[in-house]
Amino acid sequence: MVNKERLAETFKFLAEIDSISKEEGILAGKIREILVSMGAETMLDNAGEQIGGDTGNLIAKFKGNAKVPPLLLNAHMDTVEPGRGVTAVLKNGTFTSDGSTILGADDKSAIAILLETLYILRENNLTHGPLEVVFTVCEEIGLLGAKHLDFNLLTATYGFAVDATDTEGIVTRAPSANHLEFEIHGKDAHAGAAPEKGINAILLAGKAIAGLELGRIDHETTCNIGIIEGGIATNIIPNLVKVKGEARSHNEDKLNEITDRIATSFKKVIEEYKVKDTNGELPRVDIRIEKDFSRTDIPLDHPVVVLADQAAENLGRKMKTKTSGGGADANVFFEKGILTGVLGTGMRDMHTVRESVNLDDMVRTVELLLEIIRLHAKGGN
Repeated sequence: MVNKERLAETFKFLAEIDSISKEEGILAGKIREILVSMGAETMLDNAGEQIGGDTGNLIAKFKGNAKVPPLLLNAHMDTVEPGRGVTAVLKNGTFTSDGSTILGADDKSAIAILLETLYILRENNLTHGPLEVVFTVCEEIGLLGAKHLDFNLLTATYGFAVDATDTEGIVTRAPSANHLEFEIHGKDAHAGAAPEKGINAILLAGKAIAGLELGRIDHETTCNIGIIEGGIATNIIPNLVKVKGEARSHNEDKLNEITDRIATSFKKVIEEYKVKDTNGELPRVDIRIEKDFSRTDIPLDHPVVVLADQAAENLGRKMKTKTSGGGADANVFFEKGILTGVLGTGMRDMHTVRESVNLDDMVRTVELLLEIIRLHAKGGN
């Protein structure tokens, strides 16, 4: 039933449209044209205006012909750099770029899969319930599209995001994350003529970081310092350094604990310096901690999991529930009361020039979604 050639053509078409975060407007317009041709009611929200992008999130609604609750389907439109001028190459059944850019299978393989699923439903007049399809912007730079989505436009309370690798897995657990920023203020001075008059902000930041345990803390918790910015010249004692990092955990208490531990390390270094030199207000540290996204935890008996399990079984496959260390639009949907499992497309090596996706894997996900939608229409869940 899946038109493999059309699926390949759709993916290549999408992949070769530039859609870096905040620049998804052209892609959104093309997808919207396709959806309108299928009879969908489409709308764009004002997320783009709120986050400085050139378009909002694209929402499409299909009424369906079965009296069951609406089902959410989701993918994101933006890609990362280097993602301009992509050439999608299909060789031996696998798509890659030409090696100079990413491919954009994250997440355009999902968009192609959703469009092919919708094509098949329409062409074959298949029974399905109401579908609410959400294509978000700016997922790659902090789930910004989902965070600014107009949820008044949606009525679904559960569904599926397509934004993972494993075609035989559904992500039901993902962590909460905190974004951490530290600004250490020191005092500038000539590094050769009068270093004693300066307070080296980079040195203080280094001491704070050296006191941290980073990486995997336990099976539920990770943390990272990812950005350090500071200094003007090698002959100037740096008076300011900015440090950015994150903490993630599936356990909120552990997330709070590791966040406090990191912040305390920076405070301690500043306090210890001031014990030695109490003159003036420097050094000091400004700390900003923000919730990046909240965790997801979908019960195994929830319709999202049951539908995916039954659909896979009907297709002679297995479906594993999975725990992820990353965030997705599904985290934001979950926080808003829309329980959303994350399915895979087969994409590999995302965010690199080695990115790839196998066409047969994409076909498998179309087949899975069609079976999920069929079961949902029967009122199975």
